[in-house]
Amino acid sequence: MKKIFVVLFQLLFTVLSFGQNIKSIQLRTNENNFSAIVPLGTILELSFDDLDADSKDYQYKIEHMTHDWKKSRLLSSQYIDGFDQNTIINVTNSFNTFQSYTHYSVKIPNRNTIITKSGNYLLSVLNTYDEVIFTRKFVLYENAATVGVAVSRSRNATKLDTQQTVEFSISHPKLRINNPQQEVNVVLIKNDNWNKIITGLQPTFFQQNSLRYTYSNKTNFYGENEYLNFDSKIIRNKSLNIVKITQKNREVFHHYIYPTEYNPNIKYTYNPDINGQFIIRTLEGNTPSTEADYAMMHFTLKAETPFLDEDVYVYGAFNNFEISDENKMKYNLNINAYTAEILLKQGFYNYTFVTANKYKEFDYKKVMGSFFQTENEYKVIVYFKAIGALYDRVVGVGSGVFNPDR
Repeated sequence: MKKIFVVLFQLLFTVLSFGQNIKSIQLRTNENNFSAIVPLGTILELSFDDLDADSKDYQYKIEHMTHDWKKSRLLSSQYIDGFDQNTIINVTNSFNTFQSYTHYSVKIPNRNTIITKSGNYLLSVLNTYDEVIFTRKFVLYENAATVGVAVSRSRNATKLDTQQTVEFSISHPKLRINNPQQEVNVVLIKNDNWNKIITGLQPTFFQQNSLRYTYSNKTNFYGENEYLNFDSKIIRNKSLNIVKITQKNREVFHHYIYPTEYNPNIKYTYNPDINGQFIIRTLEGNTPSTEADYAMMHFTLKAETPFLDEDVYVYGAFNNFEISDENKMKYNLNINAYTAEILLKQGFYNYTFVTANKYKEFDYKKVMGSFFQTENEYKVIVYFKAIGALYDRVVGVGSGVFNPDR
């Protein structure tokens, strides 16, 4: 009986440990295009590392979703030519790195999976027990409508210095829209971050083959601040915003990032960024996907006293703009600062600091402030579902970047 219990415990531990060592998840068209909101037929590549370095069998699964991310009514055969679930066969091992890992990648569409319809899609990666290890959202759109987007400083006098307003129009001469209130849904998304969206908007003006959305407050976003950054492309030597590097017993290197000091009266300073994204790269190898090493990155936020009833997190696309124990910071009374250690693959990273209350509600401006001048990209995703239709088509996507000179 004792032996059976031990075996069951080991099996349970193995199941629970699946996915705990998954790192560097990316879903994008190429290194310079971070978006997963792309035209139907565009090739997206999913890639990730497993630090267990033991060549597990992972599968990907694709599901068609509604405009509000519920499972759609379509059968997989109605939106995929081929299979909606397949094994990831492009598997390679790391080379000449202190941290061993196995690198997985798959391109979609491929000869086994061709997506035939526009819409929202949920991409899941499953282990051998059919458990979901992680998911990513992507959107495939048609060019059936033209979406014009303009971003300007907020007109709200009380938010003039902290918010930005998005206005947009939809030109649809190829579509017959009889009832826009029921047939059209729009999602306004900031910097491709699904935590920062506005939905439930209705047109303010109707014209022939055109819908206009011009609100004073409903389409306002806090500008927030430019992202901070660091570059760890050289594992043994200091690079951009790396102030110290250490290593013990041939383990992974420890990189200490230049500390940030909390200032409640912070002023805006222009600093070009990539809106929270990251790029895997190394100067010490030819193939970053398998030759880039991992380093323990040390983040520091100096604050004279800890924030009351709020936790502080390091935040960015490196963890899918989510909060977890891994990116939670701890307050160190000895140095009057929040600190965090996160294992990250070599590359150029954007990050910022956010706070969250006990309900896990984010405050993006508490630490870094909010300014109308901040460069942000906004996308408008237009969904169309005619009366009686089975699914939400994405008939157009438009984008706009804030220009402080407007």
